Amino acid sequence: MGKVQSADHFPSASDKAAALALTPVSRETEARLNRYVSLLVEWQAKTNLVAPSTLPHLWTRHVSDSLQLLDLVPSAKIWVDLGSGGGFPGVALACALAETPGANVHLVERNAKKAAFLREAVRITSAAATVHLAGIGDSVDRIGSGVDCVTARALAPLHQLVGFAEPFVSNGAKALFLKGQDVEAELTEATKYWNIEPRLHSSRTGGHGWIVELDRIERRNPSAITYGDRA
Repeated sequence: MGKVQSADHFPSASDKAAALALTPVSRETEARLNRYVSLLVEWQAKTNLVAPSTLPHLWTRHVSDSLQLLDLVPSAKIWVDLGSGGGFPGVALACALAETPGANVHLVERNAKKAAFLREAVRITSAAATVHLAGIGDSVDRIGSGVDCVTARALAPLHQLVGFAEPFVSNGAKALFLKGQDVEAELTEATKYWNIEPRLHSSRTGGHGWIVELDRIERRNPSAITYGDRA
């Protein structure tokens, strides 16, 4: 599947060890994550799933960064991952939740190639997930109520993510968005359109990453806001 990649394009053993120290998992989950990471590296040769420069640190930059969300909502079983792309955080979460009765991560992705990757990742890992080849706006009714947590990573500016998540949060879900060092500016922009009370959590994986936690979302001016489904 594409050209052979050089050794520096593969996740390092030391990076994996560091990631699992940050976000410990069971041996069964580690085995699932190993299969997922191997598949991602294989597909990366022909489909851009993650930034190539992050491959040597894939476990800390992507896997561990995703898994840390579980500690913020330990009782959550039904997740919605918007714009799942290469599967972060959705597939990583689904691998960790595979042994949890009733757990399911809805992976929403409108790109057909990426959705095909997600289906294969779910198949080979037996992860607790369902892939939806659809835009976000088309997925709200399909997924329905009973969602515990909605999340997204590297998808869109925060003010758009808030709009995407609002139908789920209005039905009782929590929203967790993984953002970078510009989170304060994004929050300032988001509060122009939305009444929110965000809680910020510093990323466990270091760098300048943040997790934005939201339990309530209300439109400031419902008649003035219309967001296109760009994910």
